[in-house]
Amino acid sequence: MPVAIITGASKGLGRALAWALAGRGWDLVLDARGAQALAEAAEAVSARGTRVSALPGDVTDAGHRAELVAAAWRLGGLDLLVHNASALGAEPLVRLEELPLDGLRRALEVNLVAGLGLVQEALPLLRASRAGTVLAVSSDVAVEAYETWGGYGASKAALDQLAAVLAVEEPGLRVWAVDPGDMATDLYAAAVPEDREPRPEPAAVVPGFLRLLDERPASGRYGAPALLDGAR
Repeated sequence: MPVAIITGASKGLGRALAWALAGRGWDLVLDARGAQALAEAAEAVSARGTRVSALPGDVTDAGHRAELVAAAWRLGGLDLLVHNASALGAEPLVRLEELPLDGLRRALEVNLVAGLGLVQEALPLLRASRAGTVLAVSSDVAVEAYETWGGYGASKAALDQLAAVLAVEEPGLRVWAVDPGDMATDLYAAAVPEDREPRPEPAAVVPGFLRLLDERPASGRYGAPALLDGAR
């Protein structure tokens, strides 16, 4: 069975993607900081008949990243690494003049540095896979300038660039940066708590991610609307 590591998998997009992959027979290594929420997600996903290793921890911890990769190795290898864990830098979001520098550092550590650290740890297993894939969850704020999204957007823009360079350096892998679009997630609610506009549930965008896995297009940056149009 193929094996995936998904960070930030206790809720939102990470959990929805884990549920979908489990339905396709993938074995999973799931990560999140909240142990209880992660255990509940793992129990639900494992009910689909797949093997699930749930490891609570912080992706900024090198030891935890090594544990995630070791768990994938015990399941048989690693075919897909999904870097979904994210930090905003401030909750709710604030203008750059008010952005705490420690918050910016945290966003960069979680969204960017930890992503590279996990890739570095996982590369031997990914290279050994016949379909080794890195999927970095991006955002439209990586390419568009929206007030108060500067710190988070900078971290995601840097992640996009990291993914683009990795694709050049590792031509045997698929490396995708994917903007899932607006979703009804706890992250968005924490970022802009006064915004009550309805948004799609994370499960609604998962078919776009599955289309990538099915069709395996060239490494690059992809957006949810185009992927979903093709997934229908």
